[in-house]
Amino acid sequence: MIVPEPSAAEVPPASSVIQSISPPAARPFVLITAILGSAMGFLDGSVVALAIAAIRDDLGASLIQAQWISNSYMLLLSALVLIGGAAGDVFGVRLIFAAGVLVFTIASLLCAVAPDAQTLIILRALQGFGAAFMVPGSLALIAKSYPPAQRGAAIGTWAAAASMAAALGPFLGGMLLAVGDAWLWRLIFAINGPIGVVTLILLLTRVPPDRPPSNRRLDYVGACLATLSLGLIAWGLTAFGLPPTLRLLPPGGWIMAGLLAGVLFVAWEKRASAPMVKLELFASSAFTGANIYTLILFFAFNGVLFFLPMTLISAWAIPEWQVSLLLLPLSVFIASLSGWAGRQADRQGPRMLLTTGAILVGLSFALLSLTMPLMTLWRISFPILAIMGLGMGLLVSPLSTAIMQAVPDEDSGLASGVNNAVARAAGLMAIAGLGAVAGLVFAAVAPDASAQYGAIVHATQTAGDLQRIAATNMAFQVVAAISSAACFGAAAIAWLTQPGWKRSAAS
Repeated sequence: MIVPEPSAAEVPPASSVIQSISPPAARPFVLITAILGSAMGFLDGSVVALAIAAIRDDLGASLIQAQWISNSYMLLLSALVLIGGAAGDVFGVRLIFAAGVLVFTIASLLCAVAPDAQTLIILRALQGFGAAFMVPGSLALIAKSYPPAQRGAAIGTWAAAASMAAALGPFLGGMLLAVGDAWLWRLIFAINGPIGVVTLILLLTRVPPDRPPSNRRLDYVGACLATLSLGLIAWGLTAFGLPPTLRLLPPGGWIMAGLLAGVLFVAWEKRASAPMVKLELFASSAFTGANIYTLILFFAFNGVLFFLPMTLISAWAIPEWQVSLLLLPLSVFIASLSGWAGRQADRQGPRMLLTTGAILVGLSFALLSLTMPLMTLWRISFPILAIMGLGMGLLVSPLSTAIMQAVPDEDSGLASGVNNAVARAAGLMAIAGLGAVAGLVFAAVAPDASAQYGAIVHATQTAGDLQRIAATNMAFQVVAAISSAACFGAAAIAWLTQPGWKRSAAS
């Protein structure tokens, strides 16, 4: 999925930054390695969703296995990204970033040769573990290598390269998948091999090591409890789509166990000497509201962007490269509007832009739900998705502003990390919960279908196949309708909790 555009506010707080540890000659290599490392994470997130249909076709994966090919990655990434960022302060940013790149690269190459869906799920979890240390390390490396006067320009270059990777990655991946051979999805993972090797060589030979303070500790217990909580809740949501005979516990039992682990996580964070999350931040209603907004809106956003390609490829028989072009307006609007929207949020407060952006995204998803049976890609679906892109372009940068305005400056790095983890956890919950919804709706509409929702069927159109197509469209219609309602709910939360022009001017 598309990652929100980073801002200078996402750099670790000044107290944790060793100013300009790199000599000027080494800084270009710092920037290159940060861009390459981030590009692997961005490409993996945006292209794998496009390739899910091909992966299912090649490996014979079920819908639930397809969900967990994505969710196992996001589970480890969302639960460990905060401790991954803190690990750089404890052991050194370069060392942790290099370790994350190494694990991610090895896991990617193993994903490329995975013999079955179960193995791929495990290897994707290993990828997520590596990404949890690689993703925050890229920005921290820039922060610790550039002086403040040059840091903004370096981050701007990094963000532009990230936006370009997010825009071009799905298109190139779609072109590759459109060739037609079932095994070509493996190259999407294999390409991380040479990128990772180049990144490690530059990192270890051209970037000097940093010297972290020795008095920091990691919250291992908190990390384990967060992973357990998210995993149990996600599995409970997934279990709604399982036949009762395959459920070890009722779905509600898994979810309650996950919530209990979440309560233990909060209790531990209150007493931990080096907590992973500073709970005092949530005393701010604006910070809490911005994170609830993130959770709801990115639940909807990630859900639609995961299930839409699967629907178009399996039911509409649209080639992957054409599906990838549907996401181009999203990247264009985020890249072109984020700067302006961020300035407006600074001047007038983030309330109006966050509310308007969420309403536009919700409107887009509502129109998608209504028009899916028409199966008209370019004249109907493409303009509708452009509305979604406009809405996201309006809200991404103001969301960072909202998070930063709600906390003291010394907590800006942690606050940004919390919001990033919330956004990724939202995607995890969306794919688990909405996947169960899609499977149940599909089964209700086409109880005799020989294939599950989203599976590619290599057959001519028969009466049964037409029923499968109608059931697939109906399943996505329900997913899009739920996502639309969530976006309108997010808009209400933004309006009620975020500062507007008068409050912003007063502060």
